[in-house]
This record gives sequence, structure tokens and C-alpha cells, in this order.
Amino acid sequence: MERYLLGQVRRDLRRKMVFVAGPRQVGKTTLALQVLRNRGGYLNWDAAEHRERILKRELPDAPLLVFDEIHKYRAWRNYLKGLYDLRGEHVKILVTGSARLDFYRFGGESLQGRYHLLRLHPLSLAELGAKGGHTLKDLLRLGGFPEPFLGGSETQARRWSREYRTRLIRDDLVSLERVQDLGRIELLMLRLPELVGSPLSVNALCEDLQVSHKTVSTWLDILERLYAIVRLPPFGAPRLRAVKKERKHYQFDWSLVPREGERFENLVAMHLLKGVHFESDSRGRDLDLRYFRDVDGREVDFVILEGGRPLALIEAKWSDAPLATGLKYLKARFPQAEAWQISATGTKDYVSPEGIRVAPAARYLEKLV
Repeated sequence: MERYLLGQVRRDLRRKMVFVAGPRQVGKTTLALQVLRNRGGYLNWDAAEHRERILKRELPDAPLLVFDEIHKYRAWRNYLKGLYDLRGEHVKILVTGSARLDFYRFGGESLQGRYHLLRLHPLSLAELGAKGGHTLKDLLRLGGFPEPFLGGSETQARRWSREYRTRLIRDDLVSLERVQDLGRIELLMLRLPELVGSPLSVNALCEDLQVSHKTVSTWLDILERLYAIVRLPPFGAPRLRAVKKERKHYQFDWSLVPREGERFENLVAMHLLKGVHFESDSRGRDLDLRYFRDVDGREVDFVILEGGRPLALIEAKWSDAPLATGLKYLKARFPQAEAWQISATGTKDYVSPEGIRVAPAARYLEKLV
């Protein structure tokens, strides 16, 4: 199965190094091998033999070199800078990693201007090319990571998610972050899926885990850097009485979310974020994903901004429901913004007098990436 970033990676490699970041097991290695077409130039930092070749600079004689997980090497930026400056005209370089490659600098000289960063996301309705609601139901049951989704078994998907959490903590987190209390971080990861859909209270997590506010905040930052979660800040324009501090969070593996309504909201969040990242990374658009909530209790699940102004307003419902008050309120204040109320199981499809499209979720999600 060809991933949606394949063509963009090939185009970007003609000009610079390419960094492909994203959650572990989202398909980065498969994508890299599709670009490479064979394993001749593939080097994985987690493999002892490959790690030795990297450190000794005994690199394959290949037109394309793929470095997988090299960000776990503290001097990786200086290493790649030297390699690119020395051999960049003759060798293409593709780097993949299961963490925010733009964050893990570790004191090396900046690579600014030498690479393009692309973020790979889980499978989505548009990428699967499906029509109708069948695949949406499968994505809700199995999540969007290729292995559990293509396996088709809900039981195996649950086992995969449990093992995935363990590997994320024991492998990626330990190799990249200075954290000792792994047990409580795992408790945090178990607790977070239950809190999807509402503003995240760090103080409540402090009480649950019996640790300080600073510690919980640090752990949440780490989980975000490792693509376990994403946090959305609120949208607040000067003329709106919007909340400005509390953030909502979503799981990259939305199959972990226990309640179906919140799981659907999480799925929509990740579909929207995938589109925002693709447009930002590949076309340079100034896009951002947020949510809206004001002091009077009006809410809109998602607001896509371009250059700080609302481009699209999206409300996610489990079934057919009356138009959300918050969506009508925000649409009236930003009439130029596209507005949708989508549902997981609903069948209504119409445009309201306010100019809001009400439709089954597939109608909207199929248009994304």
C-alpha cells in the first residue's frame, strides 16, 4: 500500500534532505523502503550492526541513504550536517524518526535550510479511498495504525495497543528523555484516553498521580514530542469572550478512547490534524488546528485557522442532532469560514439557513488527505 506522502518525499529529495517524523509503527520505515526500492542504503540506529557502521562512517555506496531512528544519537544533527555538506550533491538523504525531529537538537549545529520536514499520520478515510460508512466504522474500531487496521481483528488491535504503549515507554521514551518514574508515566497514559473531549485539567492529573504540576506538565510535553498525544489550544479572537488557557488533547491511537462519542471526536481531530500538517509541510500554508469555547459555555469542536483567521469550523456529533449553538454563534461572527456539523451514524444531509452543512462524517472526511 503506497502512503500519501510518497510522492512528496520523492519530490523533496531532489532539493534537500527529507525528515519524516511521526508515531512509531505508523509506516515510516515502509514509506522509506518504498522510496529506496531496496534495502541497500537503509541504516537503522536501533540495529547494532547498522549503528556501528554509522559511527564508523562506513556507509553504503548508494544514491539514497535512509537513516532510521538516528535522532537517538545525541550528535545526529552535526553528523548529518557534515555528511550533507560533504556528499549532498551526490547522495540523497532520508531521515525517519518516531519523535519530533525538529525538537531533538541535542546541542548540534542547526540544519536549517538543509532539510524538509514531513509528518506521517495514521491511515484516514481519504487515504484509504473508501466510500460510505463501512471503513469509517472499521477505523473507529481498529484505529488508523496500519498493522491493527489491516489485520481486521478488534481483539488483536487491543493487544497491539497495549504492546505499543509498553514499547513507546520502554524504548523511545527511555532513549530520548531523562525520566525515571516510568510506572507513573504509564499510569498517565492509561488515564488520558478517558479524558478525551474535555479541556485537560493538569491539577486533576496531579491529584490522581500524586506528583507535582511541573512533573505532569513535563510528562505531557514528552508524550506530545513522541507523538502519543496532541494538544489543541483554544481559539480566542479579541471580540470573543473565549477561554484562553485550557487545552484539549487527543490520542494518535484513537482506538484507546473508551466512549464511542469521544472516540469519534478523536478520529475527526486526527483526520483534521493530518490535513493541516500536510498542507503546512508540503505547501507552506500557515495553518493551525484549535477548538473554541467561551465563558458562556458555547463550544465548537474544531477551528482550522489560516494566518490566524478561521478557515473552517467543524462540530462532531455521534448521531443526527440539532445544530450546535456554538457553531451557529461562531459562523455568524466569521461568515466567510466554511462550517460543517458531521455525524458518525447520522443520515441527514442539508445546508442550514446559516450556511452550515450538516452531513454524515464521510462526506467531509473523504475530502481530506
